[in-house]
Amino acid sequence: MNFRIDLHVHSKYSGDTDAEPEELISHAIAAGMNGIAFTEHYSFRASAPVERLREKYEDSILIVRGVELSAAEGHCLVFGADTDRLPLSHAPLEVIVRVVNEAGGVVIPSHPFRRGSGIGEALNGIEGICALEGYNGANLHAFNARAIEVAQELKLPFTGGSDAHAPREVGSCYTEFFEVVSSDNLITLLRKGGYRGADARKISRGWWPF
Repeated sequence: MNFRIDLHVHSKYSGDTDAEPEELISHAIAAGMNGIAFTEHYSFRASAPVERLREKYEDSILIVRGVELSAAEGHCLVFGADTDRLPLSHAPLEVIVRVVNEAGGVVIPSHPFRRGSGIGEALNGIEGICALEGYNGANLHAFNARAIEVAQELKLPFTGGSDAHAPREVGSCYTEFFEVVSSDNLITLLRKGGYRGADARKISRGWWPF
């Protein structure tokens, strides 16, 4: 069975939504997700309150934590590293990738071709990026299409995440892993590349553009 995780979700702890984490989790379960990643803006510590929900929902869904950082060039998702302990605020992407990799984590540029907050063509020449976010539920289709195209050009895997700021948005896009994911093996599997991004909105209409 493939394992579906929404790798990009924001709760009230991001500061730009009033969505309760438990509401987001409940919707993820209803949407058929096997996992949900809380990636609050700018601070890994911001998602600490969801730790108490892991045990409560452990029989229903995997709950993991990451962070969405602002690099000098744009936004990126980080997993597997406590970025609050690292000097990374608005650092160049190249520095973030190096420091996070050295700390045992991974960096995935989020919505890389969204105007205003995407890293865009600055991706070129940067070594050590784990993957690109290909399907983002808050993006225009053209931005997602370009991200997937560039991921293929760079020979990188691509992920999916809803970028949800409301419960109803969770699971609109997600990452489909080809083996069971746990808190212990998430980073290993992200580096391994055995997954693909998916857009549930396209699937529901019987259209798979990539």
